[in-house]
Amino acid sequence: MSTNQIAQGGGDLSLQDLTGVQKSALLLIALDVDSASEVLKQLDAVDVEKISAEITQVRNIPTNVITEVLDDFHSMITAQEYVLEGGVDYAQQVLEKSFGIAKATEIIDKVKSLTTLHGFDVLKKADSVQLVNFLNKEHPQTIALILSHLNPDQTADAIKELPDDLRSDVAYRIATLGKIAPQTLKQIERVVDDLAGFSINQTTQKLGGTKTLAGILNRTPVGVSKEIIAEILEKDEDVAYEIKRLMFLFEDIIHIQDKDIQRILKEVDRKDLAFSLKVSEENVRDKVFRNMSERAADLLKEELQFMGPVKLKEVEGAQARVVDVIKRLEEQEEITINMGGGSEEVYV
Repeated sequence: MSTNQIAQGGGDLSLQDLTGVQKSALLLIALDVDSASEVLKQLDAVDVEKISAEITQVRNIPTNVITEVLDDFHSMITAQEYVLEGGVDYAQQVLEKSFGIAKATEIIDKVKSLTTLHGFDVLKKADSVQLVNFLNKEHPQTIALILSHLNPDQTADAIKELPDDLRSDVAYRIATLGKIAPQTLKQIERVVDDLAGFSINQTTQKLGGTKTLAGILNRTPVGVSKEIIAEILEKDEDVAYEIKRLMFLFEDIIHIQDKDIQRILKEVDRKDLAFSLKVSEENVRDKVFRNMSERAADLLKEELQFMGPVKLKEVEGAQARVVDVIKRLEEQEEITINMGGGSEEVYV
């Protein structure tokens, strides 16, 4: 329906005549100002712009249409809650009792068509042992696809629980997923449907990648992450080195024990140290300052205070060289880096 038509209103206007954006505009108009404002805060800028444009065009909409929009919204929210509670079949049965078979089917179809990967909400509630028991009979590519949709902490826990012969294979597949076409996403639809019953929308999505795996391995015990990287190194050196590069960021030095920071500072070039702290957060600077002598810290603070503009690429280069020192010392087992995981100590 055109914007002019909704602006004109009219007694013959019905819910079926409205687009999704127009329904959203009418819903917000029906809410009080504070509630509408809170809803808009949760939307991205493009959607806010579209909905706002529709709101400015609304004139003389019949009360019955507003009521239909509110009822439609309420039924959708109710259906989603039922699905998350007991799956699609359960939701269908409950809705049929309230609305009849035809209306219930219509509502469920809308929920399916508007929901992308919400079936993963069920998987996100599972602990690592449950998750692995559910997944370990699936193909490694399917496991990688599913784990890529979960948060890094949950994925790290699941990676630890996988059998040794499967762990590195899944990790490598996560690192090399890249862009996944709709037909590939269909591989996981059946698996997720077993728990939640949702269909996956036909859209290309960016999944996994070396950065995703680096974030996961940062949360696993050092021994496990080293073993995984070593096995990936045998398959693909470039991928393995990229993962190692991404596994530790300059700002992560706040997680290193003070005695190890002192060891690192002995190896770091003074100019690199100053440049690397140019745009750092206060907690990073404080971590460095308190592990230097008072005189050395004062000199470094003075240097930072009077340092003129520095090219960002120079700062990033200095930080990279500091990280290289840290990684070299860890490989030589002179310091310990542990971003968390397992029963190993976590230094903060």
